[in-house]
Amino acid sequence: MAQALYRKWRSRTFTEVIGQEHVTQTLRNALRDGRVAHAYLFSGPRGTGKTSTARILAKALNCLAPEEDRPCDECANCRAISEGRMLDLIEIDAASNNSVDDIRELRDKVSFQPSEGRYKVYIIDEVHMLSTSAFNALLKTLEEPPPHTRFVLATTEPHKIPATVHSRCQRFDFRRIPVPEIAAHLRHIAEEEGFGADDAALIAIARSAQGCMRDAVSLLDQMTSYGSDHIALAQVQQVLGSVGSETVAAFVDAVAEKNIVAGLITIHTLLLDGISLQEFSTQVVEHLRGVMLLEMTGDKSLLTDQPTDVVEQMAQQAKKLSRGQILYAIKRFSEAIGELKGGLQPQLPLELALIEAVQGAVTPAQTVVPAAVVEASPPQIAVAPVQAGASPASVEKKGKPAPAKTPSTGSTDNAELPPLDEAAVQRLRSRWNEFLVLVKQRCGFKQEAALKSVRDIAIGEHAVAFAFGKNQFTREMISAPETMTQVAEILSQILGRTVSLTCQTGEIATLSAAAGRVVRETVDNDGPDPLVEYAVNELGAQVESSS
Repeated sequence: MAQALYRKWRSRTFTEVIGQEHVTQTLRNALRDGRVAHAYLFSGPRGTGKTSTARILAKALNCLAPEEDRPCDECANCRAISEGRMLDLIEIDAASNNSVDDIRELRDKVSFQPSEGRYKVYIIDEVHMLSTSAFNALLKTLEEPPPHTRFVLATTEPHKIPATVHSRCQRFDFRRIPVPEIAAHLRHIAEEEGFGADDAALIAIARSAQGCMRDAVSLLDQMTSYGSDHIALAQVQQVLGSVGSETVAAFVDAVAEKNIVAGLITIHTLLLDGISLQEFSTQVVEHLRGVMLLEMTGDKSLLTDQPTDVVEQMAQQAKKLSRGQILYAIKRFSEAIGELKGGLQPQLPLELALIEAVQGAVTPAQTVVPAAVVEASPPQIAVAPVQAGASPASVEKKGKPAPAKTPSTGSTDNAELPPLDEAAVQRLRSRWNEFLVLVKQRCGFKQEAALKSVRDIAIGEHAVAFAFGKNQFTREMISAPETMTQVAEILSQILGRTVSLTCQTGEIATLSAAAGRVVRETVDNDGPDPLVEYAVNELGAQVESSS
């Protein structure tokens, strides 16, 4: 019976462990200096070599070769561990042996001397699955085991391990393995097994594994069963349900050019061809991530795992898309991945993500606006230039701007400010009700009511400031970190660029010249307090006179 490749090519010595040099080198030094700890905690994603490294450590502790050659993988003890017949290596699956009785049985056997080697090594896999009582039963033994015993705990969820266990172990974090290292290892396996493979195919397999070497080797094994002596990229794409990079790039081009028709046709074609829309959405998000990195840094060296022509396409798309568009598109297509789970129209979540990435979210404000929102008229907007180091000029009620001061001769402060973005002014004015609706949907009724108490708004190139007058309560409600992040995201969506939010007290919102273009909004502060209105209308409260 043929052996699976991931078992056949499991690491047997420290030099064969891929991508975890920070772990293997430390363990080698500890073995050389005779400073091996009594307990280790190996944490990290699945398939990155935690259990394999634990077995290699057990080999090294019991190897019969000279100290500098351990583990040799040739002596009787090393072969016994490789073949799974070493009595002094005890592997426990904590997922199915997680009761306190299982740990008590282990504790009773720990004191017995090893039967073959120098050390008894206990490997407890998925240790986070142990019950609280089981952890408590293990603590004393874990802290002071017999001198001939070593423990290695392995987990994919280290945050679930009690602090009392953490403090008794040396922890090593295994990282996800980079795509180039996985691809190089797959090339080595292919050469040793005697079949060919295109470099593009191996890279596609490595990328789909997402840092997990075991998944990559298993997929390579699946490719060899496909019926061909040579693995091509088209074969890998067919098995994964993915598409070529040119299709993904064309789809992102459709987003950049606001060509919804082309994007919808692409989705329809993929559905008819039997392509996995989840895999396609994942590829789109990965591609947009590259566009984001290039737009923000311009450093192509951050995308060394991508082909050169794909990186060039990303660079061109980074010039077409604004930062706000890229971030919102990544968010929407990421959400679509989890929503693509079948149904009557399985492609609908991806189609909606495309439409919203191009023209923004479709909200109730674009259909039926609630009465409470209709009554909240958008603030009047006026232009007020900002001088460096000074507050913006005051703005009169009802949006009438105060007379602007003429800059003195030779002053360059105002001249350095870029021209006003009139489009942003009009966009905010026309979509004010939509802004309040989105805040109500994402944050809640209270946050929407709090924003109605805003007295003044200043808008800059990359910043927005809200002034709440003397209402400290509403200012603190909106300036809560989670709420302010959500409100800033909504403002970024409406303004079409990424902006930060500042919440201030006072009647006038201020921004420095560093904020770039600045527009101003003032809100009439006459009338009832919006939070009082919310309490009366929504909560049924009554207002009593203070006489």
